[in-house]
Amino acid sequence: MTDPNQLIEDYEQRTAALLDQAEEAKSRIANLTGAATSTDGAVTVSVSAGGALLNLSFGTKADDMPKDRLAALVMSTAKRAQAQAVGQIATIMAPLIGDNSEAMQFVQSQIPPIEVPDEPEPAAPPQQFVVNEEQQDAAAAQPPAPRPPRRPAEDDDTDYDQRSLFKKEGGW
Repeated sequence: MTDPNQLIEDYEQRTAALLDQAEEAKSRIANLTGAATSTDGAVTVSVSAGGALLNLSFGTKADDMPKDRLAALVMSTAKRAQAQAVGQIATIMAPLIGDNSEAMQFVQSQIPPIEVPDEPEPAAPPQQFVVNEEQQDAAAAQPPAPRPPRRPAEDDDTDYDQRSLFKKEGGW
């Protein structure tokens, strides 16, 4: 015959262990983050499971990108990071409640689906007019010329404040 005190003690130990696992799962879910990098390396994003932006960094390719494409790339990369974070919830909960249990089905039904858009296509490079094949090969191998630096604005006020309007410089 089984000792009832031993049964109760075993039950209390299992319950305490389950409670510890639940607290650990709760903590892991609260601190859950996801990270993603765009395929071209221009954007790296990390977000919380709720989608809050935690970190955003730009690679060198972001410098040459039009702002609207860069913004779209940030958004799609953030969505992929959030989907990755939310996908970890089932992984955290599975050991606690079982992979195919009704409780897991309930957990999965409470997680809103995250629609992950495709990354925006890169814009086509501007077409250059090429006269012959030699120039075409040279243009393809040559990086675009850097922009010339801006000239400082000239101060027009200093041209007239030190001389008289009625006297010609250097004499009449």
